[in-house]
Amino acid sequence: MNTVLIGTEAVDLLSRITGQKLSQRDITPPVVFLATLVTILSGVIYVDGVVTNEEKQRLHSTLNRFSLANSSLGQLTQLMLKGVAKEQIYKKLGELTPLIALLSPSQRLLLVGFGYEMSAADGDIDIREQKYLQIVANRLEIAPRHLAVIEASFSGQGDFEKEALAEVQSLLDSARFHDLDAVFIKAASDLVAVLPTIVEPTVTQKQNFSTYEQLAEFQKHRQQIDGLCFEIYKIVKDCADSDFLPSTLEKEVKTISNKLQSQRFRVAVIGEFSQGKSTLLNALLGQEIQPVRAVPCSGTITILRYGKQKRIICRYKDGREEEISHEEYKDKASISKQAALDGLSEELRSSEIDEIIFESPDLSLCQNGVEILDSPGLNEHPQRTAITQKLLKETDAAIFLTNAMRLLPEKEKDLLRDVKSQLVDGQENEPADNLFILVNFMDLLDDEEDKIDIKQRLNSFINGKNLLIKGEKRIHYISAKAALKSHLNGTEDEYLQAFHNFTNHLEQFLISEQGDIKINDATRNIHKSIESCVNGLDRAVEILEGKLKISEQEKQQILEQIGEVSGRDVKIRLLVNTLLDNVYEQANASWQEWLEGLDERLVKRSEQWSSPHSPIWSRNELAKDYARQFNQDLSTELDLWINNQLKESVLKESLEILDNVIQQELQAIQSNFQNISYLLNKDSINMQFLQESQVNFSSEATKGFWGGFGVLGFGAAILPVILFTGPIMAIILGMGAGTWGMIGITALEESIKNNVFQMGGEQFANSLDDILEKINQVINSLFIERLESVSQVIEQTILISENLLEQQNNVHQATLEQRNVEKIWIEQKRKELKKLQLELKKTIG
Repeated sequence: MNTVLIGTEAVDLLSRITGQKLSQRDITPPVVFLATLVTILSGVIYVDGVVTNEEKQRLHSTLNRFSLANSSLGQLTQLMLKGVAKEQIYKKLGELTPLIALLSPSQRLLLVGFGYEMSAADGDIDIREQKYLQIVANRLEIAPRHLAVIEASFSGQGDFEKEALAEVQSLLDSARFHDLDAVFIKAASDLVAVLPTIVEPTVTQKQNFSTYEQLAEFQKHRQQIDGLCFEIYKIVKDCADSDFLPSTLEKEVKTISNKLQSQRFRVAVIGEFSQGKSTLLNALLGQEIQPVRAVPCSGTITILRYGKQKRIICRYKDGREEEISHEEYKDKASISKQAALDGLSEELRSSEIDEIIFESPDLSLCQNGVEILDSPGLNEHPQRTAITQKLLKETDAAIFLTNAMRLLPEKEKDLLRDVKSQLVDGQENEPADNLFILVNFMDLLDDEEDKIDIKQRLNSFINGKNLLIKGEKRIHYISAKAALKSHLNGTEDEYLQAFHNFTNHLEQFLISEQGDIKINDATRNIHKSIESCVNGLDRAVEILEGKLKISEQEKQQILEQIGEVSGRDVKIRLLVNTLLDNVYEQANASWQEWLEGLDERLVKRSEQWSSPHSPIWSRNELAKDYARQFNQDLSTELDLWINNQLKESVLKESLEILDNVIQQELQAIQSNFQNISYLLNKDSINMQFLQESQVNFSSEATKGFWGGFGVLGFGAAILPVILFTGPIMAIILGMGAGTWGMIGITALEESIKNNVFQMGGEQFANSLDDILEKINQVINSLFIERLESVSQVIEQTILISENLLEQQNNVHQATLEQRNVEKIWIEQKRKELKKLQLELKKTIG
């Protein structure tokens, strides 16, 4: 519905019908639709001149499907019923022209369908009611062949064209009604269920929707490399168990091998409710996994992955997990229909479920090494930022799904920008190269001009002030539902082809721009590990041959160095404790100072709050908009404090002190062992790992200097969810339809804003301890992660030194014959390693 076309005639008509002085802002798509619906349904019961109590009850029962009696929309409905009856608008259908002009063909057909539904509620359609509805249909410009389908659906009589039925089903597709409330979408879905069905010819069971041949070949390639790495690991383990190599090398190779074995492509599917996510996933996976409904249903993160047997695991926020049945999965993975219709934030917030894992050997995409993360609908989700951060962590690709029938409204644009920012670690000017945008329901666009317009609008947004995505073939225009239907019917059309184009490009991206890079990194690391192992084995042979001897004095020096290195570890730990104590104290003082002026700053920000929703008929939506803006303002203020005060004034100096001390200690360790190597006149202690450790630590300290505080939108992620349910919403919604007349529209809107602000402030105040605890946890991790990193380097240094002494000690105790046997054994292992290294190079190509 194009609300830009709302003129003074429509405003005047609705003011007459409701008995209220309305403005253009008060005229929303649901209001226009509801006014027309009330008029048509009133005409159905008044057409014979006699209105029975049964008919009145039926009328109210029908209208109650679309609004609760005590809601603003319910109050509006009552006013409309009185106004339509008083003005007898149902007799003067020409007066509805300003409203009809605003309605889409689908909305007009839906109105007629509701009229026939109510007329047939008693089991029979009165001839006078039928003629009235035919007049209405003519006024609404309903095609006669479409009207024939509707009449046959409720009367059980009459003929209609098969093609006309398909057209009606398409026009009443729930995806066409997203500018109306969810209750209308649900009603449209129920109406479609009443339509006649045509028995389709039996179709032979098709193969998987997509074969994913490219991914299958890649997985074979990965498994070959993984097999070679595992063989290398077994050799290194044998050598380490025999004390010819330090255990650190065994751990290093095992880590690389484990990564290859467990490597999966992680693909996140993100979008608002009712964008066709479930249908898309079912098409990608080759079978119906996700429940498909006309109303929002996905209520939790669902991970879909390959498993040797079918099983579903439910993980709870308190750490519990249990295996559940498929029926339980459909229930737990969804929010209730009533919650979807009434506003779902409270149910989402109160959910105890963290995520659900669905494993099966039959999921076509997952069989080929892909793990899919299905997001809950995020348009009304109270923890949207935290969920997107969790979804996109270590994600290889993100698929953002939008609806061609209402392309990227402002809230959805904000969500897309948020997703892009998470993918590029908050770099505002950097586009995401692993973000795919799918425009769904392209089959519902009736005109070619509309399709061209959609593409132009999307390209304009993507290529706007800051480029959102980069890379080839990242935008696709599809219809998952139409493609799946075409596949099942064994036909090839533009939608099936478009879907296959998308899956092909997703495959190519995952393999060429993600998988190959991961494999190359793994093989490069394994080659380095092999060289270290070969060098270590060469040193072991030299020790066995007596070419490398350690005197008692040198042995004592090495032991002293081991003790000194251990002492450096203790020194760093003590420093971390001291710095943390100081930082906690400074952070708490800064936090209290920030809180003192927060209320005043939030009041100033609230002056900029705005909403397109009317304080008369859309108070619930208005309150939600203000609540969202309150949350945004609060998270913005928190981010400003974190970035400008906590990070720069409190943390930065202490972290720099710690980083500098760690670098100095690593350099001292390296220098000391270089001296030992010089004394031995041999590079007996491999110093490469120490040099690399310094470089790696330096890069990590730079790249991830701020740890969790470097995550975009950290403030939004840790803030409590400010929800407006319970007493405050009762106050807002309890303001009757006539209340505004006593205090004025402006005063009513200001009252709603004040209530939102007060409730939000109270909930925030009650959560202060929890917020500060989360901040302190991140502060602690900044220091502890650095400590653990350097402790691993120190442990590796000690183990290598101890291995050198152990080898020397073993030589003294072994006979000449034993040493010769060990030399032969080492040489064999060395040859095996070199042979596997060569095979690895050939496999990589």
